[in-house]
Amino acid sequence: MSGPELERDEVVSRLMQARGDALLITGLGSPGWDAAASDHRPENFYLWGGMGCAVMTGLGCALARPDRKVWVLTGDGDALMGIGSLATVAVQRPENLAIIVLDNEHYGETGMQPTHTFHGTDLAAMAAGAGIPVTALVRDDDGLSGLIDMLDGGRMPLFAAVKVRAGKPKPVLPPRDGTYLKTRFRQAVLGPTEAVQPR
Repeated sequence: MSGPELERDEVVSRLMQARGDALLITGLGSPGWDAAASDHRPENFYLWGGMGCAVMTGLGCALARPDRKVWVLTGDGDALMGIGSLATVAVQRPENLAIIVLDNEHYGETGMQPTHTFHGTDLAAMAAGAGIPVTALVRDDDGLSGLIDMLDGGRMPLFAAVKVRAGKPKPVLPPRDGTYLKTRFRQAVLGPTEAVQPR
């Protein structure tokens, strides 16, 4: 089988065009750059130093705000490190959470070493095995169109592994100040008055 045919910047651009008002949690590194290049806004929460934490952060947001769709956009390295989180998502079953993994089969931040998915690990099958009710392995444009349809009105929680070509994303870096990102995201979700009140 030949390698992935989808380009990550085109995939993310199409996803962001279909995003609507969904909150977005990105895994560290390249997924954050992808989101910043395509759809940088206050409703994006960029994880810079928490590898393996994207899915659990998204789950927390989804449970806290069941009135809002929450999308997690992360990479295969992050998903593999936090693989146990899929079981927790399956148990909690938030009806507003979508997990989208850009699977280039490499660790993009540490030198492009192959990940386990390069050797055949199937993240979508693992998500299904954990109990997530809707899973997809996207390899081509038709599959991406189908995923966008599912994100628009399908059943959730949803997990999709999107196979993309290995390569460097556009060098658009979002802010790195954690306090600023947290405050900006809270204000975008809760409003400026509520966001500053202690809990």
